[in-house]
Amino acid sequence: MRHISKLPQVETSIFSVMSALAHTHGAINLSQGFPNFKSDQKLIDLVSQAMNSGFNQYAPMAGNLELREAISKKFELLYNTSYNPETEITVTAGATQAIYTIISAFIHAGDEVLIFKPAYDCYEPAITINGGKPVAIQLEAPGYSINWDEVKHQISDKTKMIIINTPHNPSGTVLSKDDMLKLQALTEGTNILLLSDEVYEHMIFDGLKHQSVCLFSGLKQRSFIVASFGKTFHNTGWKMGYCCAPKQLMEEFQKMHQFNVFSVNSAMQKGLADYLKEPNHYLQLADFYQEKRDYFLNLIADSNFRFKPAQGTYFQVLGYAEITNEHDVDFAKKLTVENGLASIPLSVFNLENKDDKVLRFCFAKTDETLKKAADILNKL
Repeated sequence: MRHISKLPQVETSIFSVMSALAHTHGAINLSQGFPNFKSDQKLIDLVSQAMNSGFNQYAPMAGNLELREAISKKFELLYNTSYNPETEITVTAGATQAIYTIISAFIHAGDEVLIFKPAYDCYEPAITINGGKPVAIQLEAPGYSINWDEVKHQISDKTKMIIINTPHNPSGTVLSKDDMLKLQALTEGTNILLLSDEVYEHMIFDGLKHQSVCLFSGLKQRSFIVASFGKTFHNTGWKMGYCCAPKQLMEEFQKMHQFNVFSVNSAMQKGLADYLKEPNHYLQLADFYQEKRDYFLNLIADSNFRFKPAQGTYFQVLGYAEITNEHDVDFAKKLTVENGLASIPLSVFNLENKDDKVLRFCFAKTDETLKKAADILNKL
């Protein structure tokens, strides 16, 4: 049989490559972004209770109403803004499904979508498979800040959407209030949509505040916010997320959502709805992960790696230029095979695979795991 690929340039994800390499060589896996500690037993018990109480059939297409109400209350508590749980919130099979569905619902052939590189690797394929054109703007290491003059230059009458990600994976940086105001000014009076990937919203450090698009009226009206329960509550394998948007945008999203997913895990939705009744379950996350970041960085403070502490997410970028001049993909593989520690090379997320000699390490791990990883890094 012969066929023409819709994504001829797409290869196996770097996350799959590095995790497989780690498994083959018995390496410590700080590559793929998942915690190696368990989710809160209370949440697991609530999901089990929901199963035993009969929440085992289809949930409503938009999601369990109790959960949507809990999400709405979370926005009111954190950002003093609201989304209508009846019409402006949809529960999804993880953030990636939400991102794909948003792009599929709105991007037509020839539409341009601005993305910032290094960019999470699900954005471009979703744009391409829907006939859109990714327009990439490269962020420069180590600060990874956005040059808004360049953004202004790249916006055209073909620009249909801009995708932002804050806190940012893979760099660990966050957008400031000034960044958001500049974005608001650039999109004012246009029909440009905004997809705001905010899956790490609760992991932000050193007293910084998460600048969600919902805090800016001119952005909120044109934006989807994408979030992840899997990232937030240490259970990435559950693939549970949600998105929020004004009613007219959400209506278009749900036209697509109902035919590619329809609804997601019923018992988990009920368990999460009950779990969210206690805000501390997410309010404490920033301190929890900052402690892990600081523990990891203190352990490698005297190493030959150079770094700026991550402002958010549970990823830390380390520069290795003082150790070797090897390409980051080669060095990452060597570090996995010969030294027993897996990471993610950032060049795979960059425009034209730009190599800044940096690797990304996940610190959502037990202290024991981080100590073992640091011992390896300190020997290089």
